[in-house]
Amino acid sequence: MRIVFSAVFLVFTFLTFAQKPVAEKPKERKSLIKSAEQKAKEKAQKAPITSYKIYTLERDTTFVDTSLTIKKEYDYNYLRKDNFGLLPFFNEGQTYNTLQYSLNQFSPFPEFGYKAKHFDYLEANEIKYYSAATPLTELYFKTVMQQGQSLDAFITMNTSERFNFSIAYKGLRSLGKYINQLSSSGNFRFTASYNSKTQRYIANAHFAGQDILNGENGGITTIADFESKDENFTERQRLEIYLKDAETFLKGNRYFIDHQFRVNPDKKENNLYIAHQFTYENKYFEYYQPTVLSTVGTKQFNRFGPSYVSSLINDQVKYNRMYNKIGAIYENTTLGKFQFFTEDFRYNYYYNKVYIYADRIIPSQLNDVIHTVGGQYEYQKNNWKAKLLYSNSITDQDLTNIDGKVTYNYNDKNKITFGYQKMNKLPNQIYNLHQSSYINYVWANNFKNEKINNITVNAETQWANAELQVSSYNDFLYFSDDSTNDSIQLVSPKQYGKSIKYLSLKVNKEIKFWKLGLDNTLLYQKTDQSENILNVPDFVTRNTLYFSDYFFKKALYLQTGVTFNYFTKYYANDYNPVTAEFFIQQKKQIGDFANFDFFVNARIRQTRIFVKAEHFNAAWAPTNNFYSAPNYPYRDFLIRFGLVWNFFQ
Repeated sequence: MRIVFSAVFLVFTFLTFAQKPVAEKPKERKSLIKSAEQKAKEKAQKAPITSYKIYTLERDTTFVDTSLTIKKEYDYNYLRKDNFGLLPFFNEGQTYNTLQYSLNQFSPFPEFGYKAKHFDYLEANEIKYYSAATPLTELYFKTVMQQGQSLDAFITMNTSERFNFSIAYKGLRSLGKYINQLSSSGNFRFTASYNSKTQRYIANAHFAGQDILNGENGGITTIADFESKDENFTERQRLEIYLKDAETFLKGNRYFIDHQFRVNPDKKENNLYIAHQFTYENKYFEYYQPTVLSTVGTKQFNRFGPSYVSSLINDQVKYNRMYNKIGAIYENTTLGKFQFFTEDFRYNYYYNKVYIYADRIIPSQLNDVIHTVGGQYEYQKNNWKAKLLYSNSITDQDLTNIDGKVTYNYNDKNKITFGYQKMNKLPNQIYNLHQSSYINYVWANNFKNEKINNITVNAETQWANAELQVSSYNDFLYFSDDSTNDSIQLVSPKQYGKSIKYLSLKVNKEIKFWKLGLDNTLLYQKTDQSENILNVPDFVTRNTLYFSDYFFKKALYLQTGVTFNYFTKYYANDYNPVTAEFFIQQKKQIGDFANFDFFVNARIRQTRIFVKAEHFNAAWAPTNNFYSAPNYPYRDFLIRFGLVWNFFQ
């Protein structure tokens, strides 16, 4: 140690005495001639908006849009997209009841389940990739119901012309107005994109880490207290609820890469590519309830029936999956793209115990390996664009997927798309296996595959936009209401052996006159079924009357108006927190209530400011008849505000 210290001291002394005093530099005169570096920097700062591109996994391209339109008003919410057809629960960050059934998307592979917690869970095909001339930042902020805020921060930049990365995080915390209604979530995303100089190699990759925590109060116990408009219950925390300390928690991490390599060095009339897509994802779901008994007045009972334990329900399930898709693509500039691929899908879905009964055994896990082969054809020339996909399993599972879409662009204002999908879908894991400390929530099944047929027509014209879907569902899987009284909620998975026919027609038309605009969206739905399994409202409508104009020498763009939302009465699906799934019920209808929102939005350069009085007509309505689901009230009158701010550096 003495030798080491001596050596350090000698080196330090040498460096100290070896330094020479720095002479003061004369002040440099600023050159009036701009250097090449300065010119390049100024040129980049003046980059057009079209140089800030956004890509999807399908390589569809859009550009960063800082304008303020009525669509931006619809997109300004927790999901960051138009939520027409979704009915939010009271607190921000909770689940949504689905009014428009055609919003559901299906995968032929078995999924995790617990779908009520996945509305804000970003799937792989929802992640965006970027290319930016200069660093781009976007900040989203919005107030919440009580004690918290909603924030989404994002930054992307190109380190070179060929490599881009982005980092984003969306965080939410909202206490809510009712007891035990806390929402807390975080969505972290990291993306990277690379393409070689000759576009011979292209890669998109991302990591997503997401967690969603919700307090679960099970809904209010006394509907009469809520509907009466009694001043004693204006403070919503005075309303009695079923569960005072229950929580659900969903967490997931995903690693993803999609890349392809062109075999021939230069792009020619005929090209050959090797493509590969890889996904590894793990998920974890927990239902946590320290106090098992629910207390309503002087009565105590188990809300979800008898349990194996007298305290601390802590149900946990884990799931991981690995997906590989390898294919070869032949591209001809005249004929289009022909792809042949094989898929490898592996999953593990598991608990930490086995239930053994006298007549059955409930296993602790499900796992399988699924191999498929298929082909895909893409064509794009002149006004036509087409895509057709077919895949079929070559292992024991009966899995088939046919998906086709053809688009014809008549001109810039008129486009029509035809789509067809036929799918033989494996059941989600939760239908075939579920374990819980609640006795009636333990099951093991071997359901048949669901058969799904969809025909869609989407027309975007200069007169109106219309979406038509005609669907047929066979061996439909759902959760049923097995309760014998209102106090105890029991659900179980079922399979409907008959066919369900579904029709939806959505029409949108915006009318503009002078500085006024009237945006109208109307949805009509109809089902044909022997029993009430797939329940939807017949009509859903949204109508917005707004005024827009520039002020202060066009420094400020203002948009203000009123939005009317309405849907007809129907037996809406109810929500069960133990399974985090919706289930069908035939006891209570919701709907047939008017919902008016008043908003004032403004844009100053790249900043959009939003102020909204949500459901303001609730203040003078004669009765509180608004619900998101039976026992779950819809949102009261509330004023919220926030902004979306873009920085171009």
